Amino acid sequence: MKYVLKRLLIAPNALFAAFLLIQLLPDKAYRITDYPKYTLIFAVFLEIILLAVSFLVKKKPLRRVFTDVLGVIFAVLIFWVLATIKLNLPGDVKAAVFPPPGAVLARFIIDFGQTLINIRDSLALIFQGYIIAVVIAIPLGLFLGWNLRVGAAAGYISKFLSSISPIVYIPYAIVLLPSFRAASVFVIVVASFWPALASTMSGVLNVEKRIIDSAKTLNVGKFTMLFRIVLPAALPQIFIGCNQGLSVSFILLTSAEMIGARSGLGYYVNNYANFGNYTSALSGVITIGVVVSVITCLFNLLQRFLLRWKQ
Repeated sequence: MKYVLKRLLIAPNALFAAFLLIQLLPDKAYRITDYPKYTLIFAVFLEIILLAVSFLVKKKPLRRVFTDVLGVIFAVLIFWVLATIKLNLPGDVKAAVFPPPGAVLARFIIDFGQTLINIRDSLALIFQGYIIAVVIAIPLGLFLGWNLRVGAAAGYISKFLSSISPIVYIPYAIVLLPSFRAASVFVIVVASFWPALASTMSGVLNVEKRIIDSAKTLNVGKFTMLFRIVLPAALPQIFIGCNQGLSVSFILLTSAEMIGARSGLGYYVNNYANFGNYTSALSGVITIGVVVSVITCLFNLLQRFLLRWKQ
């Protein structure tokens, strides 16, 4: 009994109870398009996940992360419902700009098929540009970081070029590259390239000198030194830059998909925002946030697997 109470008496469950009590308040801005049942179903779904995590996940740090995230989502839902439906803080004039959560969830369900296509197209665009950037940046960063004289000059040049927003290159990319798709990929390549290059150079420069000296005493060749010794030692720093590049790629997704795209998450948000359909636009924004969170989580798992030797 004590074990059950310990799992139930947590802040997220209290927030869920508060959310249910708020539903009893009178609506000041109720419309049929608010779809309040969707918000309630979504909250119950989250509570089921919360209970499952609380009782099934044994590792306390992992369980705490899940419960804290769900608690934040419950807090956002409470504020969102109070602000839009219960108190009507935006007012009737701005209600279309600040739609209630039920309307956004309903729009997500209606456009679910198209959303899956948008996710597929956006991920294809980002990963194509990201992989090209990483494949070029890591070997180049190894070479520049290993050659101190060349690397010192390249460091200043990279700082100058990385300070220029990739959006600036869009007109040139459209003119010089063979297709709008290639121009979109180019924007992602530029966005991902500089963080990966800078982190690789930094990782090489910060490799412990005793590791390099030990390899030199064994007459290790230059290629083996770079890719079998220096690269693994620099991987933690390289992953930091690659993670930054991935995040920047998603930030510039909308700009990249403005170049002749007809699908994708960035195009979806930009298209509906231009037509004043903020319910659909907000649905797209939340979808982007969820996709980025999932991709980042998978990237961190990959990083943990490849760096398991550091544990």
